[in-house]
This record gives sequence, structure tokens and C-alpha cells, in this order.
Amino acid sequence: MTEQQVLTPRQLAAQVKRLIATPAEWVARVRLDAEGRWYQRVQLTAGYEVWLISWLPGQSTGFHDHGGSAGAFGVVWGSLDECMVPRDRTRALVNKVIAGEVRAFGPGYVHDVRNSAAGTVAVSVHAYSPPLCSMTVYNLTPGGLVAAGTEGADDW
Repeated sequence: MTEQQVLTPRQLAAQVKRLIATPAEWVARVRLDAEGRWYQRVQLTAGYEVWLISWLPGQSTGFHDHGGSAGAFGVVWGSLDECMVPRDRTRALVNKVIAGEVRAFGPGYVHDVRNSAAGTVAVSVHAYSPPLCSMTVYNLTPGGLVAAGTEGADDW
């Protein structure tokens, strides 16, 4: 696999699994931030990127997509709730992702990821291919998800 190759969701999940299995190699980088999720990109190639994220209780991403990128994330410590809204629904479905689990998705996937656990920090690893260049953020309204704006790479 060349570094320029765009990875599939399955390949991204494999990258994430390797990193969550070896936290001793990167755990010293993790920080906590009471103002919002802490995140740091730890790997960048022409074909993909990998981020570490820490989550204090109550911190979340809000509903967002990943532009034209596929992605995967896995929980290292704690647990995260992944909220999704099916296209024909106006209510979010919540799936708990516990330590050791990995989720993968294709381009255009919309979700909200949050630490709903009271008093417990969560740490996760996220990978995207191609590297993120934009994300659309959404509001959940009585009529469903409504695009609220777009963020570019300079925003994160």
C-alpha cells in the first residue's frame, strides 16, 4: 500500500485497531481540556490521517459529516455514544461504543459522537481517508437533520 492510496473503511478500521491495541506508544500525547474535546493529529499521509481525541463527560462533536472522506474510530478508554439519524427519521438512534470497539463508515456518513458517561474520561482514535478537507455540521430539527454550515481544515 502506498502512502498516496486512499483507504477503504475496512482498511481505516485496521489502522485504528492497531493503534488502540498499542496505547503505550502514544498515550503520553493525550491531554484533557475542560473547554472542549482535545484532539491532535498524530499521522498524516497523502492518503489518510489519524487523530487522537480525549473526551470529558458531556463533550460531543455535534452532528457532522466528513466531507468526501471515509472514516473509522475506536475507543481506547471509557465509552462513547454514537448518535445517528436515519434518512427517514427525525429522532437519533444511539449506539454505545465501548473500549476496544471500532466503527467504520463511508463518505457522506453523518453522526454525533459524545461522552455521555458521568465522571468518566474517554479516549479515542479516528482515521480518515482521504485526509479531511471539510465537514458539514447539522442541526437536528423536528423535520430531521438540517445543514447549519461547513468547516474547513483551518477550523480544526
